Amino acid sequence: MNAVAAVEAALARIAERNPVLNAFTAVTAERARAKAEALDASDVALPLKGVPFAVKNLFDIAGLPTLSGSRINRDRPPATADATLIQRMEAAGAVLVGALNMGEYAYDFTGENVHDGPSRNPYDLTRMSGGSSGGSGSAVGGGLVPIALGSDTNGSIRVPSSFCGIFGLKPTFGRLSRAGSFPFVASLDHLGPFATNVRDLVLAYNAMQGTDPEDPFCTDRPAEPVDVSDAAGGLRVRVLDGYFRQGATAQALAAVDAVAVALGAIEPTALPEAARARAAAYTITATEGAALHLDRLRTRPADFDPAVRDRLIAGALVPAALVAKAQKFRRWFRDSTLRVFEDADILLAPCTPCPAPLLGQTTLDLDGETVPLRPNIGIYTQPISFIGLPVVAVPVWLPNEALPIGVQIVAAPWREDLALRAAAHLEQAGICRWKPCP
Repeated sequence: MNAVAAVEAALARIAERNPVLNAFTAVTAERARAKAEALDASDVALPLKGVPFAVKNLFDIAGLPTLSGSRINRDRPPATADATLIQRMEAAGAVLVGALNMGEYAYDFTGENVHDGPSRNPYDLTRMSGGSSGGSGSAVGGGLVPIALGSDTNGSIRVPSSFCGIFGLKPTFGRLSRAGSFPFVASLDHLGPFATNVRDLVLAYNAMQGTDPEDPFCTDRPAEPVDVSDAAGGLRVRVLDGYFRQGATAQALAAVDAVAVALGAIEPTALPEAARARAAAYTITATEGAALHLDRLRTRPADFDPAVRDRLIAGALVPAALVAKAQKFRRWFRDSTLRVFEDADILLAPCTPCPAPLLGQTTLDLDGETVPLRPNIGIYTQPISFIGLPVVAVPVWLPNEALPIGVQIVAAPWREDLALRAAAHLEQAGICRWKPCP
């Protein structure tokens, strides 16, 4: 299929399905058609030539205001240039077709946006897509585009991947440039791809690697392209137990166990003080996020999602001494976790404690205890992103289950290749796969 045909097919799917999924906030059809025509006129071979993709609306897209899921940002002037990762995707031949719905200012695990409406789960429209990259999960899971980009601060790539039954990559902190994206928590934000299969996930990841002086957090390591053509086993695999099995539903635990068996996991292991890591991640998230939005909170409080506004205000009231303790603990937890990788190549854990909840649902039942939904969807993702480890989220469809659920494949810093190899092996074995929607 040539680029024009691929793009027209994607635009037709968006026109047909987006009215119910609500994944897109803007469709860049004119731009996409022009790019596709230029690609078809060229005989240059490119790894993603003609592949349509879309991005969470916190990425700068030339000519559009960068919404970051908010009402306030709609008053910003249009971006004058594309974000670095969009530029790199298009340099590899991919074609941008639009911007995607998201939770306000990325402070969300549900995919429910009060300004644009919720992005919906492609397998059950009454359920959540996950957040904050909900539109990205919905668009890829629903087959509107094969690849999308999102962000992950505490779990916002891995949660939508789990709920929407797709593959997602949260790379090592600093691996991919964040230049040209609206921030949430500078010391925790990651950008990364979603895809319906591991091959496309790898192609997107390889295309986006590289240093970038416009992002001071971006590594100066040279690009390290991944090849998953040899996806054989041979990895030392351990299942995270203790904290990472507490509160999980039977479906979440069964998914991890199925992946563990397929990868030949050896004895389980624990991350010491994972619960405290989650608490420290919350402290840093709340305080850094609040500092970013103080002026908006003072001048336009009524224009926030009340749930987001109240959490940011609470973050602004956290004593500095507690933040200092959280950062000190963060260093200890990273060092302790890295020692676990002396005896393992990858670690396994649930992405979410349960499959996608119903839209509007406000509580979860975790081990018989009723807890608030919003803060507890990310209980297994936060301790991992807290220290910047690379993770591939893989979708599992268990027998007789109507909804997918995701498993985290966690690797040591800069070893995305190991997690991606494991994901490719699971896909080839039929354990993890995207299931096209009816």
